[in-house]
Amino acid sequence: MKEYSFKKNDEIILTIDDISDDGSGIGRSDGFIFFVKNTLPGDRIKAKVMKVTKSYGFARCMEIIDSSNGRCKARCSAFEKCGGCSLQNYRYEKQLEYKYNKVKNDLIRIGGISADEVEEKLLPIVGMDDPYRYRNKAQYPVRMGKDGKPHAGFFAGHTHSVIETDDCLIEPEINSKLLDAVLNWMNKNHVKAYDEETGKGLVRHVLIRHGFTSGECQVNLVINGSKIPDEAGLIKMLTDIMPDDLKSITVCPNTRRDNVILGDSYRTIFGEGYITDTLVGITFKISPLSFYQVNPIQTEKLYGLARDYACLSGEEEVLDLYCGIGTISLMLSKKAGHVTGVEIVDRAIKDAKENARINAIGNSEFITGAAEDVIQTMLPGEGNRKTPDVVVVDPPRKGCARSCIDAILTLSPERVVYVSCDPATLARDIKIFREGGYELLKATPVDMFPHSSHVETVVQLSKGDIDRGSSERSDAVKAGDFGMISGYSKGNKAPETTNVKIDFSLENLDMSELGGKATYEQIKDYVREQTGFRVSTLYISQVKRKCGLEVGESYNKPKSEDAKQPQCTPEKEAAIMQALRHYGVI
Repeated sequence: MKEYSFKKNDEIILTIDDISDDGSGIGRSDGFIFFVKNTLPGDRIKAKVMKVTKSYGFARCMEIIDSSNGRCKARCSAFEKCGGCSLQNYRYEKQLEYKYNKVKNDLIRIGGISADEVEEKLLPIVGMDDPYRYRNKAQYPVRMGKDGKPHAGFFAGHTHSVIETDDCLIEPEINSKLLDAVLNWMNKNHVKAYDEETGKGLVRHVLIRHGFTSGECQVNLVINGSKIPDEAGLIKMLTDIMPDDLKSITVCPNTRRDNVILGDSYRTIFGEGYITDTLVGITFKISPLSFYQVNPIQTEKLYGLARDYACLSGEEEVLDLYCGIGTISLMLSKKAGHVTGVEIVDRAIKDAKENARINAIGNSEFITGAAEDVIQTMLPGEGNRKTPDVVVVDPPRKGCARSCIDAILTLSPERVVYVSCDPATLARDIKIFREGGYELLKATPVDMFPHSSHVETVVQLSKGDIDRGSSERSDAVKAGDFGMISGYSKGNKAPETTNVKIDFSLENLDMSELGGKATYEQIKDYVREQTGFRVSTLYISQVKRKCGLEVGESYNKPKSEDAKQPQCTPEKEAAIMQALRHYGVI
């Protein structure tokens, strides 16, 4: 292995070739990988080395010698500090190009699908006409500042330092006024913000939700206690800003000493304990504790694709796994004979049943339980449930559990529709489905979170003959209805990216060759010896899950839907990957 002599504070010249999952630019000097924040593919930069391990390093951009043709000025004043919109300085069409190629390359490298087949079946990415003001939900941490006053904003990347901003450009403009009203109320009543170190102080977070269709708004204060002073004063300050549309003000007690944002209950101090909104033709009640997609504009498109890919005629039995509050299930119930939604979170199932009730949908049922366990009741001779014709899965970033995929393969439905929020785990799971006899027919990336590195994808898998139509989009996904769609289609070949092949990159893993064993303590010891980092069992389990490895049920499992878990940093993730390779686990 080649020896490198880079050390801290060295100055180097780098050409940035790619973007990492956290939005950092990737470049290399003499073959050695460096991650550099706030750089973009095509940048040629002078950088200062900040940290070096045996396999890679981190550097700070000191000067842009030649600028990327995709670079633009970020509109947000807090861009370089906030941990949110890491790609806001990248022209939007370039963001879409990057995300499209991310899905494409993962399907080829991890999914084992030929480049020609991916070129044929991966349809254009669905973007937004206006990639700003799209979030209907914001959670603002509140902390005391050096001036002795409460401040609110967002966490800086990989920290709990609050970065203030006058106006977050991906959220409704009215939020800044509502947030200011809460801070003014705190100052007036000498209310202290929560201190993570001491566990003292009252206000922890301010959560603001909007119904984009209904126009209704809800403000929720997460408090380190059970009561707040001067409720009437807070109500007046907030309702003066939105006299007609502010329908709900609540307080949510949370006295836990951890990163969970919300408590288990809430108390209404004004209006109802919920707001309503309409999505995919279904009306939803949304409480402070409810899960609800944060970009309703793109959700309509994402779920419209899922509906079309299910190819329903009105008679089918549909199984919706990881169904959450039943959004996809209730949408499909309008075109299916019967839909069963399955979700392991009981609170979400209760919301799904209530949403079915208020929409008078009678051909759906919702079950709390693990997907693979419920599937067993649908096998011929194993229970009184009908065997589904179509299975829809919408798993978290870690993808489907292998036991869940095996159960679906045993069930052998005609079609599987996979809604993914992580291209690497999607590609891993598609490979398993293909080995189980399913064919990839179509895949469409959807940009749900502009200015971030995340991308969602809807995939159609089939075991039998269906009306596949053409490679053109269906009625729900025509360009005129979708807004901005990147121009990658058959006959207009997507440009290849000049990706750097990084030893620890998830995109380069062959998930079919998982062998070897190593204890968590062995991995910790190896990482400490090789890099000096101390990594936790939680971090190791997070990386193992991303690689498709089974871990204990208790590892990396949030305590609630709203838990804000510590996430493994890129440098520690790379070190853990190096250890997994050393022990032959991957």
